[in-house]
Order: sequence, then structure tokens, then C-alpha cells
Amino acid sequence: MSVRRLAEENVQPAAFAFSKENTAWAKATIKKYPKGREQSAVIPLLMRAQEQDGWVTKAAIESIADMLTMPYIRVLEVMTFYTQFQLKPVGTRAHVQVCGTTPCMLRGSEDLISLCKKRIHPNPLTPNEAGTLSWEEVECQGTCVNAPMVMIFKDTYEDLTVPQLEYIIDRFDAGKGSDVKPGPQIDRIFSAPVGGLTTLLAPEKKPAAPRAKKVSDDAAVSVPPSNAARPKTDAPETDPTLKTPVTAKSESAANDKVSGETKAEGGAKPAAAAAKPSLEDKNRPAGIAKPDTLDDLKMISGVGPKIEGTLHELGIFTFAQVAGWKKAEREWVDGYLNFKGRIERDDWVKQAKALAKGSEAEYIKVFGKKPR
Repeated sequence: MSVRRLAEENVQPAAFAFSKENTAWAKATIKKYPKGREQSAVIPLLMRAQEQDGWVTKAAIESIADMLTMPYIRVLEVMTFYTQFQLKPVGTRAHVQVCGTTPCMLRGSEDLISLCKKRIHPNPLTPNEAGTLSWEEVECQGTCVNAPMVMIFKDTYEDLTVPQLEYIIDRFDAGKGSDVKPGPQIDRIFSAPVGGLTTLLAPEKKPAAPRAKKVSDDAAVSVPPSNAARPKTDAPETDPTLKTPVTAKSESAANDKVSGETKAEGGAKPAAAAAKPSLEDKNRPAGIAKPDTLDDLKMISGVGPKIEGTLHELGIFTFAQVAGWKKAEREWVDGYLNFKGRIERDDWVKQAKALAKGSEAEYIKVFGKKPR
């Protein structure tokens, strides 16, 4: 990290004063600390000064030091230690702090820095021509598990790619930074594992313990419960098109119901289930050899890990393939997956076109939200 110094004298204002509202806030904040410990308020007061003027001036440092009866050098030490404080004017709409520490570097922060040099200014801590944007590289900002990340003012934006950061910068430059939700920019809850929890899950229900039936005072035999655990071959299998699991018991009940209905109708045979289309069908989409880099097809709404695996078996690995499906090909895939029109309802082709064109950033522009 470079040495942090105060801005040149020619850009420093002659004086500083909190606004009337901020003066009242500062006095109330100082009173929160015990008598003789009022200097502990130095950080919140410096932050409020920065929020008021956009950066912390030399005059602000001296004014706050006087309010807290601190030597100027002590306040300057705080200022130069924390990169959250800006010692010179920065972008009025966004100052992008890119974390460059090891976890973020390993996950692509150098590409984010290259984007900032291209999109904002070649030099850090230098506003763009309009004065609306600036950037700098900083040390760890504490969201290593969601690397790479940046901080803009008080908010962090995590799990970033270059297109995602470019979209965020564009929104802030347009004065619409509030449109971007802080935190992870992928389908992740805070710092939870990608794809959902893998630990601390609800334990499986165990079968009831066998009950002992007393035979005599000296012996007892175990009588297995009537609801003994079923073998693994009878475990539920989830059908993605249904809301409830399909079990052997429910299948049997359904068959009994169909049998009863057909008897009432004079013994007519139940209708056969629709057959899965043939893999040799001319309408089957053309597959390709597995490429070195696969697109994350799960970004398409309606595609989960199981469906993605089936598409891979069919030779479908990229957004561009899905984007090029004709109507007949979509109907073939829909029938093969037993989706009953879901591909059309979710508009896989439009989603895939956006993702193929510009990944998540383009998807957000087209649909106004992040992919699932």
C-alpha cells in the first residue's frame, strides 16, 4: 500500500464547520462516551465530516481535534491508518475500493482493477473527467469468503465478475446506485455456501426403537414395530414437475384410484403415459463435445443441478446452444424432460441469449433482476 498523505494545500479549504444538524449529532455522540473518554468519538466524527464534504480536509481534522481536546497528530494518525477515510477529493457518485489481498487476488481482483483503470482513470485516487468516479486498491475488507469484492462508500459488493462490476459502476455513474443491491452478486445468502447448506441440516427421522414384549419375569422377546423402516430402494424420488415426492405408497394409491375409476367406466383401460421422445429424433438439438470451459446453465431460471446434468448428457454445455434452439427443438427437449411447456413459460431462449451476450450484467439489463 502507498503512503497516505494529506491533499496538497491548493485544494484544501480554509476552514471547516459541521452543519447545524451535524453539530447537534456530534455533541450527542460525544456524550455517549464516559467522562475522560470522549476522544473515543474521533472515528464517528471523522466519518460524519467525510459524509458531509465527500472527503476529510485538514481543517476538518483540526476542528475535530479541538472538539475532542486531542493533538492534531493523533487525529492524523487515525486518518492515515484507515482507508475508509479519504484524504483528497474523490468521485462524487462513487469511490470504488477494490480489495487486492490474497483471497480476492486469487479470485480475479486484478481483472477488476484493470476494469477500473479502463473505465474510471488509469491512476488510483484520481477522479474521472466528470469528477463522478474514482477508485483505489485497498487491503482486506473482511469478506474473503465472497471474494472478489469492492466497497463503495459504506456498502460491499461481493462475488464479482468484470461485467458485474462494470454494470455497478455504470449505475452509480448514472446516479442510480440505489438500484444495485449490496452484498453477494450471485445466488448466495450472505456467506453461506454456494448452492445451499451442506451442514447443520435437519437430521433424518430414525425408525422407532423395537418394543419389548414381556413373556415371563425372566425373558422378553423383541417385537418389531408395525411401521418398520422401508428399505432404501423404497426411498422417495423427487419429480421436478411435481410439488410432492413420489413414493411407492403414493404410486400404489394412485394406481388403485385409476383402477376404481376405470371399473366405474365399464372396464376401460387407463391412458398410457406420454412416451419420452427418441434420442434419434430429427428434432433433437445438436450436441457438441464437452468444452474446456462450461457455461453455468443453472443461471437459466428453471434449470437445476439435475436438469443441467441431463443437458450435459445430451451434449448441451453452453448458453449459445440453448439460445439457438428452434421451436421443434424446444418441444423435443421439453418432452424429453417431461416439462409440459415449462421451457416456453420460462423463456429459456431469451434468458440464454442475454447470458451468452454479456453474462449476468446483460441478464440484469434485460430482465431487471439477477439470474436465479
